[in-house]
Parts: sequence; C-alpha cells; structure tokens
Amino acid sequence: MSAHEGKRTILVTGVNGQVGYELARTLQGLGRVVAVDRSTLDLSNLDQIRAVVRDVKPALIVNPAAYTAVDKAEQEPELAMRINGEAPGVLAEEAKKLGAALIHYSTDYVFDGEKQDAYVESDPTNPQNAYGRTKLAGERAIAATGVDHLVLRTSWVYGTRGKNFLLTMLRLGTDRPELKVVADQFGAPTWCNTIATLTAHISAQSFAAPDANSWWQERSGVYHLCAADSTSWHGFASAIFELADLPNRPSTLPIPAAEYPTPAKRPSNSRMSNAKLAQVFGLAAPHWREALRLCLTDGFPKSPAARV
Repeated sequence: MSAHEGKRTILVTGVNGQVGYELARTLQGLGRVVAVDRSTLDLSNLDQIRAVVRDVKPALIVNPAAYTAVDKAEQEPELAMRINGEAPGVLAEEAKKLGAALIHYSTDYVFDGEKQDAYVESDPTNPQNAYGRTKLAGERAIAATGVDHLVLRTSWVYGTRGKNFLLTMLRLGTDRPELKVVADQFGAPTWCNTIATLTAHISAQSFAAPDANSWWQERSGVYHLCAADSTSWHGFASAIFELADLPNRPSTLPIPAAEYPTPAKRPSNSRMSNAKLAQVFGLAAPHWREALRLCLTDGFPKSPAARV
C-alpha cells in the first residue's frame, strides 16, 4: 500500500509565508496537517529537508516555501538556486521514496514575456532573471525524480501578510497624494487565499479518488493557477485604491517600466491561461477584481488603512 492510501498526513512548508499561512487553514479536514516554518524546515539545508520528511512520513507534501526576493536573487543566485532549484528536487526524492505526492508552486517568471497571448503550459520557457531561472530549475528537478507531482505556476501573489504589492500600495497611499505605477507590464494579481483554496480542492480530489496512484499518474505535471483575466500594475493599484475605500485616495500616474528600473528584469506579459486547470480539475479561479474585493473586505479585520 502506498502512502497515498495510508494515514493522511499533509506536510506544509513555509507556514509563515503568504500562501503557506492560508494552506495551513484550507487543508484542514483532509488529514493531519503538519505545518512547518523555516525554524523547523529550512530549504537551504538539504539534510534537514530529508530528516523532516522521513520523520513526518507525509502522504502529501505541499511546498509554497521559496526564495521570493526577486531583485535580491540577482545578488544571491547561489542561495536562490539552493532554495528554489535544489530543495524541491530533494523534497521530490524523499516523497518518491515514501510513495507520497508533491504539490509545488512556480511562477510566471519562467517565461520571457514576449508572447502576445496568454501563456499555456506547453509554451517554451525562457526566464529573464535569476529568480525565474531558479524556479524553472526546481520544476525540472521535481519532474526528473518521477514523483507524483503538480507544479502550480502562479503570478503577482498578494495578501494581508508579508511583503507584497497590495500592502505596499496601501502603505504608500496613506501618505502620498500621487503614485507612479508601471503600466506596460501585464498579469493576473492572485490572492494567496485563492491559491490555497484551489490547492485544497485539488488535494481533496486526490484523496477521494478510488485509485490514488492512477489519479496522480494521469494528472502529474505543470498547471497554471492564477486569477482570471489580467491587468497592469497600474490597473491593480487603481483597483486597490478604489476598493479599499481609503480616506484620501491617491491618484495613480501610469509610467513605462523603463522609468522604474529594477535589478531583475520583469516580463512585460505575465498572462497565463488557466484552461488546463479547468479541464483537468474542473476548477475556475475568480476574476482578479472579485478576489481583491474579498481580500480587502474579509482579509482585514479592520479597515485596510488601519492595518498599515
């Protein structure tokens, strides 16, 4: 009997991160959730990864932990590669030994942004920054092990915790009358709760399958999972200020990315199609504006301005 059919223990990494925090909640009810943070499972320590997985013996590993400082990765490519490229491969190796499955998260930054339409999973990858290269390396390391796995590529992740565009805009919007925001990069702002909720739905399907081994073998691979539709960073910022109901709403001035240079190059087109996710799992992510509305109304116990 494989671990798929044994006691349902789910190991969740990076529980203090945006997605990990939500996963520790959305996965409740599917089994015993063991949620760990960096103090318990540091992805830069490959031996520790092996030890923790062997101790917990999960049926499913869900790995949102990552090196996510996109610009800093240009100065720390080795550390980023250890965490984003090598560690997922070690998780996959250990999962395979247990007969367990792995759900891992990747990024729109594996693409170069040159395509005019939304990217599909079979499109060629061509990352333009260190972060994207390390995340692509992680995807490939997982696949190379042959473990039952899902790699879920998402984009422009935000939430009420950590560091993200939403919180930055709310903070700056409280004391600046005008903000300049990039208007020629396009993608889907994706609420971390959306990612965690859809992951829980997928996980529930896997556990409910009459033959879990066949279920995973038929579905293993890469999927795009992001909010529906797309906008620019400027459009995202404008929607934040419109929906957050700040006392003094700042004006947003659209600028080209060339006027806001960053150490890491960002793709101009980060649009990704969720069609494969819908076809295989029957799941549809909400429109990015509706998810943002939910985040701002339900995600904050007080008004957003009071939290920043």
